[in-house]
Amino acid sequence: MSHKLVIVESPAKARTIAGYLGDGYTVEASVGHIRDLPQPSELPADMKKGPFGKFAVDVDNGFQPYYVVDADKRKKVAELRKALKGADELLLATDEDREGEAIAWHLLAELKPTVPVKRMVFHEITREAIQRALTTPRDLDQALVDAQETRRILDRLYGYELSPVLWRKVRQGLSAGRVQSVATRMVVERERERMAFRAADYWDVKGTFRVAAQADDVAAFDARLIQLGGARVATGRDFDDRGELRGQGASVQVVRKLDEVTATATAAALAGSDFRVLELETKPYTRRPAAPFTTSTLQQEAARKLRMASRQTMRVAQGLYENGYITYMRTDSPVLSTQAIDAARRQAAELYGPEYVPESPRVYAAKAKGAQEAHEAIRPAGDHFRTPAQVARELSGDQFKLYELIWKRTVASQMADVRGSTASVRLGASAVVAPLGDAPTEAVFAASGTVITFRGFLAAYEEGHDAERYEERDASREDRESRLPQMAKGDALDAVALGADGHRTSPPPRYTEASLVKALEERGIGRPSTYAATISVIQDRGYVTSRGQALVPSWLAFAVTRLLEENFDRLVDYGFTAEMEEDLDLIAAGEKDRVEWLTLFYFGDPAGGAGGGAGGVVTGLRDLVEGHGEIDAREVNSVDIGDGVTLRVGRYGPYLEDTNATGEDGTPRRASVPEDLAPDELTVAKARELLETQPDGDRVLGADPASGLTIVARTGRYGPYVTELVPEPELAEGATATERKKALAALPKPRTGSLLKSMQLQTVTLDDALRLLSLPRVVGVDPATGEEITAQNGRYGPYLKKGTDSRTLPSEDAIFEISLEEALAVYAEPKRGRGAPSSAALRELGADPVSGKPVVVKDGRFGPYVTDGETNATLRKDDAVESVTLERAAELLAEKRARGPVKKTARRSAGAATRKAPAKAGVKAGAKKAAPKK
Repeated sequence: MSHKLVIVESPAKARTIAGYLGDGYTVEASVGHIRDLPQPSELPADMKKGPFGKFAVDVDNGFQPYYVVDADKRKKVAELRKALKGADELLLATDEDREGEAIAWHLLAELKPTVPVKRMVFHEITREAIQRALTTPRDLDQALVDAQETRRILDRLYGYELSPVLWRKVRQGLSAGRVQSVATRMVVERERERMAFRAADYWDVKGTFRVAAQADDVAAFDARLIQLGGARVATGRDFDDRGELRGQGASVQVVRKLDEVTATATAAALAGSDFRVLELETKPYTRRPAAPFTTSTLQQEAARKLRMASRQTMRVAQGLYENGYITYMRTDSPVLSTQAIDAARRQAAELYGPEYVPESPRVYAAKAKGAQEAHEAIRPAGDHFRTPAQVARELSGDQFKLYELIWKRTVASQMADVRGSTASVRLGASAVVAPLGDAPTEAVFAASGTVITFRGFLAAYEEGHDAERYEERDASREDRESRLPQMAKGDALDAVALGADGHRTSPPPRYTEASLVKALEERGIGRPSTYAATISVIQDRGYVTSRGQALVPSWLAFAVTRLLEENFDRLVDYGFTAEMEEDLDLIAAGEKDRVEWLTLFYFGDPAGGAGGGAGGVVTGLRDLVEGHGEIDAREVNSVDIGDGVTLRVGRYGPYLEDTNATGEDGTPRRASVPEDLAPDELTVAKARELLETQPDGDRVLGADPASGLTIVARTGRYGPYVTELVPEPELAEGATATERKKALAALPKPRTGSLLKSMQLQTVTLDDALRLLSLPRVVGVDPATGEEITAQNGRYGPYLKKGTDSRTLPSEDAIFEISLEEALAVYAEPKRGRGAPSSAALRELGADPVSGKPVVVKDGRFGPYVTDGETNATLRKDDAVESVTLERAAELLAEKRARGPVKKTARRSAGAATRKAPAKAGVKAGAKKAAPKK
């Protein structure tokens, strides 16, 4: 029976679409990309030394990529070929963006269909949308494919050229990336601002006032001192990051900084003064709703309101999209379709009333450069939205929360403005303030308030905001929906209370995932659809860690950023990175040629001209990297803390060096830096504290009474340990280097022992050290096997060892205290995973007739089981723990012994990468790239 084959990316999407298409259609999933650039080490042997050997891209012949089917996708490709054999038409229904278009192109190139092929696109998975997509297919968009391929090759060139520089100069295993390195730089720069920040202390005066002519039960209002003696009173915004008042000159109003004495004296002096209304201004207030969600604004709002990480938000949104609840979640356009606008307006009128819907629909335009207008904003799917109440039984947890957020934002975007009025009042009085002189000083206070008369879209939704500095946040709170009493200019006021308040300026807030996404989008860096992956990468690489919602850079990020800034500044320049993104958009629009652009980026312009694209690069990436071989690794990995203290980013972590304090051998004093100490918290005082509390070099504990050797404690690569100092060999005068080497090799190897977790390097004693050096401790000999049992302290904690069989000990003290009987009891228990204690017996059944050992019932990882200490047998479904008998247990154990040990099946190794010519096949026949020569 003939049918049409539809290929999408995910199984969940395939199941949903299959339910809408019905008979005559077979829906399969590719499970993402099926082909990609291989690692150069995975290339066939005959290609490793050829033009594809360095990048899997032939940069000298049109940046020809070499693609292979991923090892874990070969089975899937075979399944798709089989499904295509009986089909009379192929519908490629992957997402309508660059990645989706590239997936469709790779499928087409790999499957080589002989039947008609159509490109089917939709932005939501509903019955109506799928039916519309079937009637309006299109051809494959080769420009979108070119843009995706260019980005993939660009990222390969960028990472493979720069990452080795990081390996040589900073640390092995690091990576550089076109967007990730810039995002890391932004987080580091914010931390540098915090490190350079110096707080400023200032005071102000606040009062509570009431109109004198009004009754006492009329609400009082608060006002803040803004002017004293003709000079404006300083607030937090008037101080720079050095803690100093910003520049003042003839053209700038004089700003007065209040100290505690002046502020307190002012409040006391004004307590009995006559206050009057000096100025009063009232004006209308309106506020428009926020635009519908794009990918970046959804990530920001989900982080603020739902505390979701960007990766989590995208994962949940993907599930909602694939199951038909929302439209496509990767978009940078806030535009709604006509059907969506009608649905939102209709629902707002039904739920909140017709007065909450404006006369004409609201139309939003994209603010982001190069926004893909083909996509809608993220909204509930369908021409009729389902309310959160209607999907509450189908969705739960994060899915319900995110759907509700999207629904509220979409409906609110088509609702009426918030309306009200704002009032601003200035009031003043005069008094003699002692610190300012004997003459009366005029003091002016200000207050403002907003009265909302019509809530409009706030009935459905209010947009969240990122955290601000304390002093700015504190000032802005005063304006939020605070009502002022009825008053007029000249009215007398009573001061109910007056008081002085002290404040301290705060440093710039660290980026959160939400604010970093916002900053990246505002600068035009990267794509909104990739922000979640970018943030995940910089966290996984150890460049950034999370402290609550804040993103804190590591010292490793400081070293990497400094190396890139000082040697490859163009590649981490914000403007240059944004221009690259714009150029990719032009390639996607068919306005730039991918080969010309990549040539300019990688090889540069040999003529030295400005050349279009890639930010007018003159020096290409290749020459840029080759020209920076003389990078001072020590300098790159150093951060000056101050007062002669320098932080070094070492191979095994950051540490401090104090050049003002040296040891007996003349080397600087050193101390390691705790992992949980943020860079801006490492002040000179904190560095001094670490240097003083951590012993430098060897700490002599004494002499071993048995051997006479000196025992010392020191810090090593894997932590603190104790060791004995073996004396240097006595050599004849004029001994050669070979003789010295042989003499050293003949010396006994010094005993060493890592400190227990309960020990500190500063307090460990000689007795503690001798106990550690006595390990491993011989507990005894197993009478059954004749093997020696020892107790040891290892990398993963204390354990017993008998031949090749090791068992975890419950505590470090057990190393020195456990007896042979107790050790044999430990070995009598079934072996479990590292660090997992044996479970207690649920029931004791008696002695096994075969082994003669006691049989017990225990609860294990895969459910209850019976064991005699040697053989374990899982209970069947019909065997209850409470009723199982010794006879039944013996039967299960006998069956298990008869089956013998389970043989481990060897993992199938991935076959050799399929050599596939990187031919660009389109829906229509066209020119193809030549396959690489063998």
